[in-house]
Amino acid sequence: MNYSPLVDLHEGVTCKVARIQAGRTATKRLYEMGFNTGARIKVLKNDRGPVIVGLGGHKVALGRGLAAKMLVTKE
Repeated sequence: MNYSPLVDLHEGVTCKVARIQAGRTATKRLYEMGFNTGARIKVLKNDRGPVIVGLGGHKVALGRGLAAKMLVTKE
């Protein structure tokens, strides 16, 4: 399967979470925020600064380092 880091996607792209390649604490925190495997997210802003995504009707800002560790598949 073709995975891409979330940080590499452009604004307006909808994708699904495939894997999270972070430490135990960061992975747990992302799961608690709703970034579970298969969760649909939409990139709302990805220029400088944090990556802002839409998840379940909410806007969530992720640091670029954390967004680089989240692998997604495009829809």
